Formats: sequence, C-alpha cells, structure tokens
Amino acid sequence: MAELELVPIKTRILTDKDDIVDAIEEYAKDIVGPDDIVCTAESVVAITQRRYTRPEELTPSWQARLMRRFVPGEGSMASLYGMQAAMNLEGEWKMLFCFIIGFLAKLIGKNGVWYQLCRQASLTDDVTGTMPPFDKCIVYGPAEPDKVAEKIKQRLGCYGACVADVNDLKRSAVLGHSKGLNPSEIARILIDNPFGNASQKTPIVVIKNYAKFVHQKPEAAAAN
Repeated sequence: MAELELVPIKTRILTDKDDIVDAIEEYAKDIVGPDDIVCTAESVVAITQRRYTRPEELTPSWQARLMRRFVPGEGSMASLYGMQAAMNLEGEWKMLFCFIIGFLAKLIGKNGVWYQLCRQASLTDDVTGTMPPFDKCIVYGPAEPDKVAEKIKQRLGCYGACVADVNDLKRSAVLGHSKGLNPSEIARILIDNPFGNASQKTPIVVIKNYAKFVHQKPEAAAAN
C-alpha cells in the first residue's frame, strides 16, 4: 500500500531575481517523481513575481483608516498598511462597497463575502507574514497561480503541482493547481502546514506517492 509522505525542500532565500519554476527544478528535481505533487507557498511565488511593497511606499486613505477598525486583530486587514496595500490593487471604493455588502451578508449568517469579492483582502500578507528579508514588506497574492502550477508540472514531469496558502492556524487553501487535481483534497493534506517560510527556508513541499495513493483508494473501497 502506497503511503503519502510530505517532504519539505530547503532552498536559499528566493527573491524577485529568481524564477520560481527554475528554483523548484534546482532544489527538487532529484526528489520529485511521476507520482508526486509539488506544492509551493504562495508568498514565495508572489515574491519571485515582485508582488510586494513596503509600508513607507503607501499613503493610507480614509477608507483604509475606517475599515481596519472593523477587522479582527489577527488578520492582515487589521493593519492600516495591509488594508491600503490591498486597496491599491482592488480599488478603494470597490473595497469599501464590498465591505458594506459583506457586513450586510454577515447579518443574515453568511460569512466571508468581503474576502470572496476582494481576493487581495484574503491573500495580502502584512509585514512579518513571510520570510526575511521580506518580513518588512507587505506581500500580495500571486499572479496566475494556475499557470504557475502547470509550468511546474511540465518542467518537473510530476503528477501535479499547486500553489498553496497555509498557516499555523489550521487554515489551508489551494490558490492554483494543475489540471486534474482536487484542490480541496490537497488543502486537507497540507492542513498541518509542512511549509517553513521563515528561518527553515522550506517553501516547497513534495507530496510523495500521491498518484498511487489516490488510485488505490477505489480499489480498497471495492475490496470492502
């Protein structure tokens, strides 16, 4: 019986001078096989795409000052500069309008509407949210994560690839994936956050034996 194994891959500090696909090939090519899935942390993909800014480069608007007061303290949107960074991509008036819609939706028991309508509100990482030296930066969500995942799959010859947003609070989401993968299942596998984006420098995780594992599940069910 094939068993899943999650293997974190140690790298150097990756910057906007790196190509994420080249970096994964450099560090993981001898480990990745045709039955494996290559997962990479979304913040590192965004950094290699130069999708980050510094707080001192931002001018907070009155919309940002108002809205951040209504966001729980642990989120990036509770930060004035985190909120403004997301607004710079989404648009200040769009963010405010969607925030009002989200507030009204919450009154009838539907949560998360604002984050669904304004994706950067959920994807933007405030300062200290990623690895040094970018822990002094605000990092946006990655661009075209599905395309990034497809490029990784083609280059490495693996079963699949994904770009994932996972943290230590048991929150796991697949932002982009190669064709044929079930993002919800991959998110469940990564729920314990095997990535190490800080001093560990392990922003790549290989899920070993995935193809064998998923193919044997129907056989096991039939046998029962």
